[in-house]
Amino acid sequence: MYPPPTRRELILILILFIALFTFSTSNLSYESLPLVDIPLVQHVPPSPVPTSLSRLSWGTSKVPQTQIIVHVPGWTIFDRMYILNGTVYLVTDEPESFPDRKFLTSSGAIIDNTPQMVAARLPTDKDMRIISTTEARILFGTGANRIPGVTWFVNDPKQFITHYYHWSAELAFGLWRTYSALDPFIPTTGKTTLPPPRRLLFTHLDADHWRDYASMNQWVLRTAFPSISMEFSDDWKDRAAMGVPLHRAASMNGDNYLRTQRTASEAFTLPGSPNWWSTFRNNVIESSGLSATTSAGTRGNPVITYISRQDWGRRMLIQQDHDKLVEELYKLRDRYGYEVNVVSMDKLSRVEQLRLAGRTTIMMGVHGNGLTALLWMKPTPRSTVMEFFYPGGFAHDYEYTTRALGMVHYGFWGDSYFSGTEVPPVAYPEGFQGNDIPIDGELVARLVHERLSLAEEADD
Repeated sequence: MYPPPTRRELILILILFIALFTFSTSNLSYESLPLVDIPLVQHVPPSPVPTSLSRLSWGTSKVPQTQIIVHVPGWTIFDRMYILNGTVYLVTDEPESFPDRKFLTSSGAIIDNTPQMVAARLPTDKDMRIISTTEARILFGTGANRIPGVTWFVNDPKQFITHYYHWSAELAFGLWRTYSALDPFIPTTGKTTLPPPRRLLFTHLDADHWRDYASMNQWVLRTAFPSISMEFSDDWKDRAAMGVPLHRAASMNGDNYLRTQRTASEAFTLPGSPNWWSTFRNNVIESSGLSATTSAGTRGNPVITYISRQDWGRRMLIQQDHDKLVEELYKLRDRYGYEVNVVSMDKLSRVEQLRLAGRTTIMMGVHGNGLTALLWMKPTPRSTVMEFFYPGGFAHDYEYTTRALGMVHYGFWGDSYFSGTEVPPVAYPEGFQGNDIPIDGELVARLVHERLSLAEEADD
């Protein structure tokens, strides 16, 4: 007979289970499509019968039922979940208490807004079944193999995974925000009682298609969780082919998603610490050699970083507007002593990118992947992101991410700007992807100085 499990052992059999939900919003561009929905599975109480580290046995007793601990569309914490032959099973004798499974998982089909593809993403009995304890007994027998440790399970097609923003600000962002709800007392240091995930499993992705062109995906993952292992579609098929039950769902119908087109947004209705991201951020930042408690962005000399796209050939400022903006930023440097950096992120190493972002007080640039670096800024009353759009165009990507971290966002249309709740609807007018995006450099510089001055007054 095994001794009763310790609290740490109980926590370590927490399972995070992720599944892609039905994509029902139309007229979205590549920039606004979600990466994944992140539901979770939690195992808390001890098994009612003796178990081993690799086996959960219930013998002649009822199959332990699945319990929903926390749920918002696409983000759910479960106690007990089962997988057999590649199908997820939720065991309950009160199925009416469970959400419709379209809020829990999907078929993992390619994201496309045609009616046929929207319908194809709806989950079937092959993807997930909600069954009674009697049915579970017939299917599973007297026990199931256990997969110990925290597993993050991704049922997403490979469409957007090889993209720095979607990997870090959708997948990792949503995963950690939901998981961190289990520790509502995370301090600014990022210290947490939550064990790091042991593995990341993709059911529809092969091992060669998760890294992005800038190699940031693997850097972020390996620095945030150095000991994590990965499994892919072939591993998933291996587990399914065993025919053995495993003891191991989405968010696009939720109000927050329909408003922002950000899958991670639903998770922010869950309880959690205001410092929830500090664990993830600090791990990544400190791996670059920069102290996570650096004074930049707080009471130190302000650091202004303009991420230029002028050599990208796509989505660039009017050249004379770019030149004027740089001139005005350098005037701020000369007049007030601010540190000003004008950079092309693809010209910097990954370490240089992270160190610069980690010190930055105000980050700015045209809507694009380079602004993903805002994830590594230190949220403070000063911290600000300024995003330049083609007039009439708007996407929530970096605006939502900025606000979710507790920082201030300004969107610009040439010589006007918007912020807070006064944001325009999502739109991609002709010119949005072009190279004639206007910006008023004097307006930007004036707003930068106002932001820093107000923050200094608040500190005093």
